[in-house]
Amino acid sequence: MKAEKIKVLITDDHQLVRDGFNSMLTRTQDMEVVGSVASAEDCINEVRETRPDVVLMDILMRGMTGIEASRWIKDIDPTIKVLIVSMEISKDYVSAGIKAGIDGYVAKDADADTLLTAIRTVHKGERYFNEAIVKLVFENFYTTEKLKTTARRLPHELTKREYEILALVASGKTNREIAESLFISIKTVETHKGHILEKLGLRNTAELVKYAIQNNIISVHAPSSQGKP
Repeated sequence: MKAEKIKVLITDDHQLVRDGFNSMLTRTQDMEVVGSVASAEDCINEVRETRPDVVLMDILMRGMTGIEASRWIKDIDPTIKVLIVSMEISKDYVSAGIKAGIDGYVAKDADADTLLTAIRTVHKGERYFNEAIVKLVFENFYTTEKLKTTARRLPHELTKREYEILALVASGKTNREIAESLFISIKTVETHKGHILEKLGLRNTAELVKYAIQNNIISVHAPSSQGKP
């Protein structure tokens, strides 16, 4: 008896991306594309109509985000698997996605075999997070643990948020990247940096980085930031 194909719904606001996924999946023997839509709202409507096995979901689209749509889909039918496929790779999106009930998360620049493996894995009821996502989560855990030990060891009266920003600045993050990752304004980041420099008796970012290395807040051998300079 012939096995049923995995029914896949594609959701992405870029036509070229949707066409690329569609072309790849229709050439795959055990998969069938049941829909291709450009928005999270259309995705939810399509889910009600076609009841796919797996939804490929982008995050940042016009209107509702893919994270919000994932929550709706899980409310409609928790057995439908949601696989995030996005260029947006951050601990905040991964965390929000997991809370929304997603079944996997793949970087959009992953190769075709990785995506097909991810679809088959979540369809079986397992979770799938590709290497870039796992690395990001590990690096976040590493930084968090480093901050915990540092907070107990250093004599200066920095707040928990200041320690966090100190580590991010010393790791090469820009003010904009720090603001986006912590959901605060760039002005707030600059204010925190000023307080840190004043409390530590430092004059500039270069001295701050040197201080962070000397006090083991960061390591010169630590993994580099994922963000662009």
